[in-house]
Amino acid sequence: MKFTRDWLFDHLDTDRPLDEILDALPMLGLEVESFDDPAKRLAPFTIAEVISAEQHPDADRLRVCMVNTGSGDPVQVVCGAPNARAGMKGVFAPAGAYVPGIDLVLKAGNIRGQDSNGMLCSEREMMISDEHDGIIDLDQDAPVGESFAAWAGLDDPVIEIAITPNRADCLGVRGVARDLAAAGYGTLKPLDTSAHEGSFDSPVTWRLDLDGAEHLAPLITGIAFRGVTNGPSPDWMVRRLNAIGQRPISALVDI
Repeated sequence: MKFTRDWLFDHLDTDRPLDEILDALPMLGLEVESFDDPAKRLAPFTIAEVISAEQHPDADRLRVCMVNTGSGDPVQVVCGAPNARAGMKGVFAPAGAYVPGIDLVLKAGNIRGQDSNGMLCSEREMMISDEHDGIIDLDQDAPVGESFAAWAGLDDPVIEIAITPNRADCLGVRGVARDLAAAGYGTLKPLDTSAHEGSFDSPVTWRLDLDGAEHLAPLITGIAFRGVTNGPSPDWMVRRLNAIGQRPISALVDI
């Protein structure tokens, strides 16, 4: 099961550093299978602005771009993306950066007679999604020169743990947080269980036949939907799904 640090901290109030929490998980029977810190992996990638994008004189599918990286003089980049254009903001990787999606360390070079000193990246090249139809096209308010990962909220470490058949209680992030709290690694945050006023009477009713053992099920919640208009998921949900390797589709599917 995969989850992010901030996802865990939505349920766990703690001042323990993450490395201590990672060390504690195996002692609780939750083996850490992998750990990824995207802030380190994406550290070389910064927000940049394309000042100009001219047709390459010797290649129909290439453009010669002058890029403002926010530090020093503009950098020339030869780009093959069809959406590269003047005025757009994207993600720049300088020469010397490791691009994980293509397993390549960038080098300054010459492409069909034009110098190229870096790369404007697609999401797949950065391993943040499978999208590769063009380079990343950021909002115009994206701050040039700033870390892309920090600005986009992609700097949240991802933890993957192995769940054994006897630990179904940890198939949710809250169960992991509960175990850590019980072991002294913080305090479990209370859930907001307040009722929300609906727009219609729910056709679903709950009946618990626990014969005096109602304390074994202290909370059951449910909600009924109708007349829902589908649309994109909220940004926070898209970021978390992308972080754990799931592809966001739409609000109804993702929820």
